[in-house]
Amino acid sequence: MASVLEIESQDVIRLIEQFLKENNLLRTLQTLQEESSITLNTVDSIQTFTSEILQGHWDVVLRTISTLKIPQKKLIDLHEQIVLELIEMREIGGARSLLRQTDPMQLLKEQQPDRYLHLEQMLSRSFFDEKEAYQGSSKEKRRQKIAQALANEVTVVAPSRLMALLGQAIKWQNSQGLLPTDSAAFDLFRGSVPVAKVEDDTPPTQSFNTIKFPKKQHPECAAFSPDGQYFVTGTLDGMIEVWNYMTGKLRKDLKYQSDGNVMLMDKAVLCLSFSRDSELLSSGSEDGSIKVWKVQTGQTAKRFPSAHSQGVTAVMMNKAGTEVLSGSFDATARIHGMKSGRMIKEFRGHTSYVNDAIYSVDETRIITASSDGTVKIWDYRNCECLFTVTLHDGKAVSSKVQGASVTKLSQMPQSIDRFVVSNKSGFVYVLSLTGQVENAFRYKNPKALPTGQSDANPPEVAFVSMTISAKGQYVYCLGEDNRLYAFQTDTGVLEASLQLSSAEVIGMAQHPYSNILSAFDDGGVVTFWK
Repeated sequence: MASVLEIESQDVIRLIEQFLKENNLLRTLQTLQEESSITLNTVDSIQTFTSEILQGHWDVVLRTISTLKIPQKKLIDLHEQIVLELIEMREIGGARSLLRQTDPMQLLKEQQPDRYLHLEQMLSRSFFDEKEAYQGSSKEKRRQKIAQALANEVTVVAPSRLMALLGQAIKWQNSQGLLPTDSAAFDLFRGSVPVAKVEDDTPPTQSFNTIKFPKKQHPECAAFSPDGQYFVTGTLDGMIEVWNYMTGKLRKDLKYQSDGNVMLMDKAVLCLSFSRDSELLSSGSEDGSIKVWKVQTGQTAKRFPSAHSQGVTAVMMNKAGTEVLSGSFDATARIHGMKSGRMIKEFRGHTSYVNDAIYSVDETRIITASSDGTVKIWDYRNCECLFTVTLHDGKAVSSKVQGASVTKLSQMPQSIDRFVVSNKSGFVYVLSLTGQVENAFRYKNPKALPTGQSDANPPEVAFVSMTISAKGQYVYCLGEDNRLYAFQTDTGVLEASLQLSSAEVIGMAQHPYSNILSAFDDGGVVTFWK
């Protein structure tokens, strides 16, 4: 017979308090601690906590203990030590304030007046006598004693403990067959799987919503999150905003946006990309910087102020969320470490702008697209260029031929070794990781066009961008004529064509599991199609 685990209600409250602390909801944390009389008393690292005490970083120590419940005697010892050290450094104003205006020192005055008077006398003198101040001990020994005493009052809890436990519970329910197996998403609050499921791919035919920006603030980039919950835009004036694409309005359930704040870069935002779990958003700017944001809070998770010497044209996080891959106008692609905050790999060899850069599905290769007319496939480990592919007239050609500027790369869904490439020609290509052209599509089938638009010799249309439908059944190409061209991935047949805008369309973004496509133009309009 299986044993029954008993869970203390106090532990549940502590888990919630830890969640509030990790998400910087300090006022809510304080209120919950006061109403429940249950104190968290955790620190991120006991070693770091004691190190701050031993090094005399008292501002950090006081900030840390402000949320902890520490016995009065130990608080008195700590404050007494800080007062003495401030006097020693001749910071008399700070020492006086701490001595006369803090609760522990007032308690000392009431309970041990002689000890308090000793501090007042030290404060009034024009010199500092270390032996008299520390009464036969030393500053370092007293710090060690205080560090040990306070370390005994705190504990360390693994980060995201509440979320980890909830995740484990969901996994157990899934293993017991209690959850549907055809959805990766789960509504924890309702205890059910969301209704949304991956639809069969169908090219869009009608617009259902728009977002309008001032002309000088038009979007330069946009992206849907992998979980389908967010649609974000990055604009010419450096603003990054999160939208409800069904209503065309800002997401006011995000507190920072409801307060009138947004994620902001110093210069124009040229590219955006989510982490796999949709919790982080990386953005690249015209000034060569990259920022990684926490979408729920709008706070910066990591800054790379000098990621490139020129504008950042592409960003992509690896599956683990530990790296950011970027491409730039400076003709390089680089990988930056989330932990170190520094560049850890560089891919150098293009002779013009790197317009796009992606990981292969298995992350063993880096693929780059450049205005020099080539696609390069690199070894992730040693940054060696394995293949250089020049595309022309539907095939790979000699490096002596100048290929059209390569604009966009997309991984092929449900394929580990194929990806799609568009360049400023009438072709779009499917390539393998060995640089072989496996297929090439072009706009040449007038019968696939809407009624009344057929032409015996349709003009060549160069494609300026490209994306792939949710299940990968269609490749959507953006023509210089601001039309969308939908090619069947397997056959290369042009199935549909659609006028996206009368203004110049800058780019497109595809929803991860619905037949929803967004297109944004230089007139400041984002249009959603389905």
